[in-house]
Amino acid sequence: MSPPMIIAGIVVWFTAGSLLSWHARKNLGEGMIEYFLADRKVGGFISAMTYSATTYSAFMMVGLVGLTYSSGIGSLGFEMTYLAATVILMVIFAPRYWAAGRIFRLVTPSELLARRYRSPMAGAVSAVLCLVMLVPYASVQLMGIGYLLEVLSGGAIPFTVGMLIAAGVSFVFSWWAGLRPVALTDALQAVVMLVASLLLLGFITLALFPGGLPEALGSRQDLLKVSWTFPMFLGLTLPWAFFAVTNPQVVQRLYIPSSVKNLRKMILGFSAFGFVYTVLCVVFGLAAAVKIPGLEKADNAMAMLLSSVPSPLALVVSLSITAAAVSTMNSIILTLSSMFGRDVVRTFLPDISERTELGICRLLIPVITVVCFFFARMQLGLIAVLSSMASGGLLMQLPTILGAFFWKKATAAGAVSSMIAGGLAVSFMYVQGLKPLGHWPPVWGILVSGTVFIAVSLATRPPIDTEDFFSSLEGYIRDSFGS
Repeated sequence: MSPPMIIAGIVVWFTAGSLLSWHARKNLGEGMIEYFLADRKVGGFISAMTYSATTYSAFMMVGLVGLTYSSGIGSLGFEMTYLAATVILMVIFAPRYWAAGRIFRLVTPSELLARRYRSPMAGAVSAVLCLVMLVPYASVQLMGIGYLLEVLSGGAIPFTVGMLIAAGVSFVFSWWAGLRPVALTDALQAVVMLVASLLLLGFITLALFPGGLPEALGSRQDLLKVSWTFPMFLGLTLPWAFFAVTNPQVVQRLYIPSSVKNLRKMILGFSAFGFVYTVLCVVFGLAAAVKIPGLEKADNAMAMLLSSVPSPLALVVSLSITAAAVSTMNSIILTLSSMFGRDVVRTFLPDISERTELGICRLLIPVITVVCFFFARMQLGLIAVLSSMASGGLLMQLPTILGAFFWKKATAAGAVSSMIAGGLAVSFMYVQGLKPLGHWPPVWGILVSGTVFIAVSLATRPPIDTEDFFSSLEGYIRDSFGS
């Protein structure tokens, strides 16, 4: 595909997104809730699409395709486990987050922890953990676009330039008017992602494998065997299984639906989108493994597969991958900037005005973008593995989150100490490359975090208004959703 054609496609896509952002900006009000949550007035379809686009990033069409290319059908079990767990967790937690957001006027997921445990430090520690761990995850979005554009352009668009394009678009979409335009562009991008993938599936089925992909896989039986060891499967899957409650950029989306009806539409819409998109990405990985074996870098599998299809289709699919990465990047940037202002700055400067707080949050948006860009340039490993590592660190919030909603004896001291202990343990093991008894760092990290959380909570006292928190939340859920 020619570089001018790629650049023209990006310009058209960016222009369409900018027009949507401009339209949304006209309705922008004031304050943190308006900027970061669109005033909690997002409809069901937009909620479902922005949740899907935020969740399914370059990890899927680049990372999951590459993982399937290198390890076969085992990746389907890995990703389907994530999807099933996410849907179950959304059914359980979405009503609680949605209700808590309205009762306590919450902006960030960490703010809920600060409110539940009556400890600004609990929110601040959660926010810092997210700031540290989400940089690698945001960075893989840029890496995915860099790999894709470099291969498709035959090297005319270097890896670094591709990342610069993605970083620039992400900055504009997120900084201009907050969540409202991001939600609209996410909806557009989610539709493009799904339509482009279905078109690619049609071409692969009719042109590349006229006899059928199952028949072509007959010569590659190794791809149909689950080659993953149990420690590998557990180490990669465990962080993803709880992605829906430990990754703040998706949790924050649970605050935005305008009604119970639209919250339900979000869950159903995401479930359908996720199932179809997962199957498509695994099929693309298997097709690439059969059609283009022997690639040195598995993350290039999708780009090489697109080199085998007509340029117009390759352009549409590549733009959909770029859109997926940018939508996730947008969401991470917005969420991290809101957490920094609400959960870190306010911990030390509790009396600042909301206008000052919002100004600080917006100043952080370019800082986060630049940090992610330079981290991505390091190219530290496979996109799928880097994404799982980031989620492994975020998993250390799980005991604190479960305690916030379901254990009245949970305490602030238990929350803070468990997140610190778990975060340090999993980071140390990843940096040192340690896998005690063959098990990956997230497994040991969650054991450390959970043990510390329970032990310290039992040794300390919960907030005096714990009963009020639970009764308020349960009463609101009962009134809104029915018994």
